[in-house]
Amino acid sequence: MNRTKFAGTQSLLCLALLSALAAPVFAQDEKTETRQNEANILRPSKVDATPERIASLKAADGLEVKPFATGLKNARILVVAPDGTVYVSRREQGDVLMLRDANGDGMADGEPTVVATRPSVHGLALHEGKLYMATVKEIFVAPINADGTLGEETMLVGDLPDGGQHPNRTLAFGPDGMLYVSVGSTCNACTETNPENATLLRMSPDGKMRTIFASGLRNTIGFGWHPQTGELWGADHGIDLLGDEQQPEEFNRVEKGNQYGWPHVYGKGELNPQSAPPPGGITREQWAAISTPMALGYTAHAAPMQMAFHPGGGAVPPDYANDAFIAMRGSWNRAKPSGYELVRVHFANGKPQKMEPVLTGFLVDGGQHQFGRPVGVAVAKDGALLVGDDVNGVIYRLASRDGSGAAKPLSPPPGPMKTQANQGVGVPIAMQRKETAAKGALTVEAPTIPADGPIPAKHSEYKDGVSPALSWTSVPGAKSYAIIMEDPDAKPITPFVHWVAWNIPGEVTSLPEGLQEQMRLTKPEGMMQGKTSRGSVGYYGPRPPVGDPPHHYHFQILALDTVLDLPPGADRDQVLAAAKGHVIAKGERVGTYQQTVAPLK
Repeated sequence: MNRTKFAGTQSLLCLALLSALAAPVFAQDEKTETRQNEANILRPSKVDATPERIASLKAADGLEVKPFATGLKNARILVVAPDGTVYVSRREQGDVLMLRDANGDGMADGEPTVVATRPSVHGLALHEGKLYMATVKEIFVAPINADGTLGEETMLVGDLPDGGQHPNRTLAFGPDGMLYVSVGSTCNACTETNPENATLLRMSPDGKMRTIFASGLRNTIGFGWHPQTGELWGADHGIDLLGDEQQPEEFNRVEKGNQYGWPHVYGKGELNPQSAPPPGGITREQWAAISTPMALGYTAHAAPMQMAFHPGGGAVPPDYANDAFIAMRGSWNRAKPSGYELVRVHFANGKPQKMEPVLTGFLVDGGQHQFGRPVGVAVAKDGALLVGDDVNGVIYRLASRDGSGAAKPLSPPPGPMKTQANQGVGVPIAMQRKETAAKGALTVEAPTIPADGPIPAKHSEYKDGVSPALSWTSVPGAKSYAIIMEDPDAKPITPFVHWVAWNIPGEVTSLPEGLQEQMRLTKPEGMMQGKTSRGSVGYYGPRPPVGDPPHHYHFQILALDTVLDLPPGADRDQVLAAAKGHVIAKGERVGTYQQTVAPLK
């Protein structure tokens, strides 16, 4: 039986969940696995951040910690403008505050100013004199006035996925000038119905173009770019209720197109017995094979929040340069509390080496109480680290006792992000590539799409987004068929891949409308589907910018004399590389789509 400890008032939901976990948990792959976990709940209750308690905080050697601002209530995400102005979001109050330290004494001057009000506002980012703000489903932008207040707000995005268990969206602009948005999972461990959940999104600053940059990320609230290498790193929340020591909090190098394991795999490749098996008959072992393991792990349930790289200079030790700092909000489901601290990630030659606390002491009375749960982290203009607590509303300033000067500009090189973004861009469509050279031809039909005619709205992402019915002429000797759907009129991703499928059985020459959007299908049995340019798996319908001339969509069918040996979720270029020399016939149906009316956000 699981042993449960309680501290303070606990919800009935936690009780019900623990009761459900009292029985052994069974995995449902090729073999039956039994694992019994001890699920503990200990939620240290809040006490006031008195001067005496603040004075008891322990900082790393050479550092001292003092309050920068107090009485801010639910202070969450922090960002610092080039002139030193500090902005902080308050999710529970639904607003954004502005704080300034004009006299340079290390404390905010006077009362904060409310500069924006939006329900559940959380993520903040600064870019080219504008402040970007994220709620659960929306992203707003407003120009910053000379006095630090904001001009009129404009909504850029209104259709981010629902929040569920993780509604706290975070934002950051990359060195490539693109906006990156973290969208957490709706649950602890489940198969999401919206492919944008449990991801990091990449979008244009105007919000009109967005793709899934990386997936399998349960809740990567903190992320940023290494100042020297320009590589993207993020801290991901581990799965709950696997026991006190599992799952470790993950520190990942986040790369385009990579899948990081959630919900079926975690850590260095361990299988999660809680999750239902992946759909379509894919095993957890196969899922693990296509997942990227964590680079570093940290104590389970510490709850990583905002993260900031320090560019070096100013009021911190010189060796802090190019290291990352992560606020750990703290555990609720562990017998001995973890987190409640600021953690430093040591880097050497651009690679993370270890993680260690640099600010502790928020836990008191043997871990039964706490007076701070760190969430926000930012580098002040003078190089000091600002750490925000969201339960007592204190922003702490962490700096060297003799530190002075200013932080160096944070300007990671854009090369790595641009290189990743340009993969597979600027190439001919599949029919015109050497990999598909073939002597034979086949005819492709689509009952709802006339040749070179308009594609019905139901097949577009502006409406139903269902795949069209397709059929093609049988090719003697074909062992399998593949589909590549592309839009060569799209920009800046040209051509934009809308559908990748392979290993359609050789005896199958037609597909019904509305196929499942998953890696492997059981109807037709064994048909595999891969990543689109959006970053999702399965059919992704036309979604040209509103007002564009009609875009052309090429539904290309390849007849192959073999069955391809590819991992689940492979992309177009992997499919074409494997198909080279095996294409015995090919054909296409081209349709057009134009969107003239802007959808409601």
